Amino acid sequence: MAKKTFDNYFKMTIPALSRNESYARAAVAAFAAQLDPTIEELNDIKAAVSEAVTNCIVHAYADTFGKIDITCRMYDNGIYIKIRDKGCGIEDIKQAMTPLFTTSPETERAGLGFAVMESFTDRLKVSSKPGKGTTVIMEKNISKKALS
Repeated sequence: MAKKTFDNYFKMTIPALSRNESYARAAVAAFAAQLDPTIEELNDIKAAVSEAVTNCIVHAYADTFGKIDITCRMYDNGIYIKIRDKGCGIEDIKQAMTPLFTTSPETERAGLGFAVMESFTDRLKVSSKPGKGTTVIMEKNISKKALS
């Protein structure tokens, strides 16, 4: 597989507050729009980013305040999105990625965050260390629309 060449990027850090989830989603979508994605591809990106940021807010910093780092890189046919927190971390990533598993059943969480991220992206990688935080890397390929 050829190494991807990234030709544009942005980085931002936001406080882990619920009201910033929509801002993160909109910022990544605006950046991705440069690739001229379909509406469906753009909605996929927005859904995946929403889930990743919400996981940071709800789980990583459940009882504390923290920051969320977002890095996006554009390459010729897609977007790379990294969302990182320095929260509590995940003890068992495989278990956490199991659909319907939740550490917060009392909050009516469905346990589908990672499943949603995986279904709306072409690549998902999760790494985490308890007490150090979690990094979610997602990639979405963008189709080249036929010119009219």
